[in-house]
Amino acid sequence: MSIGNSPESPEDDRNFPADDRDSIGRALQQARIAAGLTVDEVSASTRVRIPIVHAIEEDDFSRCGGDVYARGHIRTLARAVGIDPALLIEQYESEHGGRPAPTPAAPLFEAERIRPEPRRPNWTAAMVAAIVAVVGFVGFTMFSGNDTQGGAGAVAEGPAPEKKTTSPTTKPTKTPGTKPAPSAIAAVPKDKVTVKLTAIDDKSWISAKASDGKLLFDGLLLEGESKTFQDDERVDLILGNAGPIELFVNGKKIEEKFESGAVERLSYTKGAPESG
Repeated sequence: MSIGNSPESPEDDRNFPADDRDSIGRALQQARIAAGLTVDEVSASTRVRIPIVHAIEEDDFSRCGGDVYARGHIRTLARAVGIDPALLIEQYESEHGGRPAPTPAAPLFEAERIRPEPRRPNWTAAMVAAIVAVVGFVGFTMFSGNDTQGGAGAVAEGPAPEKKTTSPTTKPTKTPGTKPAPSAIAAVPKDKVTVKLTAIDDKSWISAKASDGKLLFDGLLLEGESKTFQDDERVDLILGNAGPIELFVNGKKIEEKFESGAVERLSYTKGAPESG
């Protein structure tokens, strides 16, 4: 008979999760793979260093620098791969003790407040103010009476002002040769490449870069939102969920239909809209 812990000891149950849901790191890793993104691409778009991304996907949050930074990294990575960060933050707080409750500061100083003593009414000042008010009222009444008589004579002697009427049927005339202003899409500059994206019926994660590699935008485009990008030579796009995106290039609508949930990598230059 063995004295040590048996294989069925309750202490071994500590290694198993309380429920069947994926861990935070695995959920982020699966979402990144489903979006067709590499760790390098996620690191470049979120500014989270590659070793920290790897550590978080392995559920190692010790390299984040504390709970506050860990929550921030989880929220940033979740948005980059197109999943809701709120559930992951809730899971993190339930697994790591949640946030400390703030201590109200007001009661600590309640006892130290200095309460002023009630003041006694100053009857002398009240009487002086009443006398000044009476004298002022009498003077104002006399002055107003004289002005009213003089003003009435001036009105009786002066001619009545003429009223100008305008015909209700008068309509503004149009200047011949006037042309309507061109639309914003038609007025795109010809010496640049202009790309406009609109999320029609769902959200989509997008990344846009200029020809020199500068990151123009990286994040979620919510339903109904639009983004416009310009560059002198080229605009490179990555669409994490290309289906709901409506795309205009150099003022012309791209008629190509993208599949919902598909990842598309596109590149557009000046001239005719052709995807790379």
